[in-house]
Amino acid sequence: MAKSLIGIDLGGTTTKIAFVTQEGDIMQKWSIPTDISENGKHIVPNIIASLKKTMTDSGYTKDQFMGIGMGTPGAVDIENGTVIGAYNLNWTTTQRVRDQIQEGVGLKLVLENDANVAALGEFWKGAGEKDSDVIFVTLGTGVGGGVIAGGQLLHGINGGAGELGHITVQPNGYLCTCGKRGCLEQYSSATGIVHVAKDMAAEFTGKSRLKELFDNNEEVTSKMVVYLADNGDILASRIVDRVSFYLGLALANCANILNPANIIIGGGVSAAGNTLLSPTTRYFQENTFPAVRDSTRIKLAQLGNDAGAIGASSLALRFENAGA
Repeated sequence: MAKSLIGIDLGGTTTKIAFVTQEGDIMQKWSIPTDISENGKHIVPNIIASLKKTMTDSGYTKDQFMGIGMGTPGAVDIENGTVIGAYNLNWTTTQRVRDQIQEGVGLKLVLENDANVAALGEFWKGAGEKDSDVIFVTLGTGVGGGVIAGGQLLHGINGGAGELGHITVQPNGYLCTCGKRGCLEQYSSATGIVHVAKDMAAEFTGKSRLKELFDNNEEVTSKMVVYLADNGDILASRIVDRVSFYLGLALANCANILNPANIIIGGGVSAAGNTLLSPTTRYFQENTFPAVRDSTRIKLAQLGNDAGAIGASSLALRFENAGA
C-alpha cells in the first residue's frame, strides 16, 4: 500500500495538521491551539503529542507514512532544520524543530517557510494548475510570498527569495518592521490597509461613513473598509483603489522579471474577492509589458486554510526512495 504524507502548518494562533495521500488529497485533518507561552517551549511538544495521539486513535502506525513536511513562521534554516525570529510564536532563540519532531515521532521531517508551503499547496492542488511557473502572495496581517520557477521553489542565497512583502512600492513611505521604508506589507496587508485608510480619512473632506468611524475613534478593520467600498462609500472606494495600485505595481514588477503563468492571491485579505482583484488586475496590466500582460493571469487562491498543510506534506515526497 502506498505510504501517506503528513503536513504541518504552524501558525501564530492555530497549528493545522493533515494526513495526505501522495496525490495531495487530504485523508484526515485537525488543528490544535498554538501555545506561545513560556517562549513557545510547548509548541513542538504539543505537535508531537497530537500527532502520536491521532495516529493511535485512527489506527495508523508510523510505518504507513513516508515523512513529514512542515511550514513555520520566522527565518528557516532548511539545511539544519532550525527556526529563529518567529516573533509571533515567542521564538527569539534558535529552535531545533526538525530534530525534536524526528526524535519524538520517528519520521523524517523537512522544514520550510510558511508562505512557501502555502505556495506549494496552491501550485500542487489549487489555483496553480500545476503550471511550472507560479507566484503566490498571501495578504494577511503581513504580506508573504513564494515563487515557483521551472517547477522549483526559489530560496535565494539566504532564504529571502519570494519575500514579496518587502518590495518597495512607495519610496520613503511607511516604516516597515524590517527596518526599510515603503514596503508593500505596509500598504496591502490587513494592518496596512487600516494605516492607509486612517491617513486618507484625515485628509478627506466629503461625506463618508468610514470617516465618521475614524472621527469617533471607533475600531476600523480592513474587512470594514472593503465592505464599505462594496456599498458605495467614496472614501473606502478610494482606499481600496490605492491599496490595489500598490499591489498591482508590486505584482507587475515580479511578473516583468519572472513571467509566471499564474499569480495567486491568498490570505485573509483575499476574501475581498473581485473588489480587490479587479482594480489590482487593472494596475497590473498598466505596469506590465505586452509579453507578460498577454500571458500572466492573476487569480484568487482556491485552497483556503488547507493550502499550508497540503503544501507542507508535498515536501515529504522527497523521502519516497529513502524510506522512513
